Amino acid sequence: MKIKLSIASILLFSSLANASWQDLAKGVIDEITTSKDTKTVENQEQNLSESTMISGLKQALEIAVNYSTKTLSQKDGYLNNALVKIPLPNNLDKAEGIIRKAGGDKIVDDLIKSMNDAASNAAIKTTDIFLKSINNLTINDAKNIVAGKENALTSYFKTSSYEELKKSITPIIKESIKSNQVATYYDTFNSFYQTNAKEYIQNTQIMNLAKNFNLDSYLPNDTKTLDEYITTKAIDGLFKMIEEKEKSIRENPVEQTTSLLKKIFG
Repeated sequence: MKIKLSIASILLFSSLANASWQDLAKGVIDEITTSKDTKTVENQEQNLSESTMISGLKQALEIAVNYSTKTLSQKDGYLNNALVKIPLPNNLDKAEGIIRKAGGDKIVDDLIKSMNDAASNAAIKTTDIFLKSINNLTINDAKNIVAGKENALTSYFKTSSYEELKKSITPIIKESIKSNQVATYYDTFNSFYQTNAKEYIQNTQIMNLAKNFNLDSYLPNDTKTLDEYITTKAIDGLFKMIEEKEKSIRENPVEQTTSLLKKIFG
């Protein structure tokens, strides 16, 4: 028995002795390389997943932006949409009822229509500005958005880009306000109030109530405040429609029109 073990030991030692150090080193290198390659594949898969997530969210946002700007740029896109219709601001809204009661329905309606038309005419021109602001998503943002509420993507976009977007879009909307003669309709509104509404107030039982409201103070001396109001409301309306589209993409498989959207929201 001892002889057999000795022979086996000699053979094993001889085999190891005959194996070159290069062979042994190669085995170690192969093992390390295999482990490294496995980790690389895992990292690539993880990066692909993150890349897919971000790409899918950007695609969803681009679809929502295009939907928003195209929808609202149609004729009466703001005016006939209860979600985004721009009403008179509070300072004019207080006088609206008095003017209507004094027979100025058309004057009020014309001003409201001109405001909403200005927003609609500017909407399509804002598309590129929105799209250029989509590229700052991080993976942490993306994960929170995917796991977030139905408007998480829009909320992120609005929070991260609103002021920059407002600065870029304001000149477009102000130019549209001029071309839609909002100031002219406002002057007519103001003039009608000054010449007709006051007389109406003085000849009715609501005179004291109107005085308490101090209606004169509700009419600004110029349209600067009105311009800013329309600009803000127009941008808010665009975001509202983006939010509606995001919600639809999240909840409705029919709206998930690409493989990326299906991977993210399906």
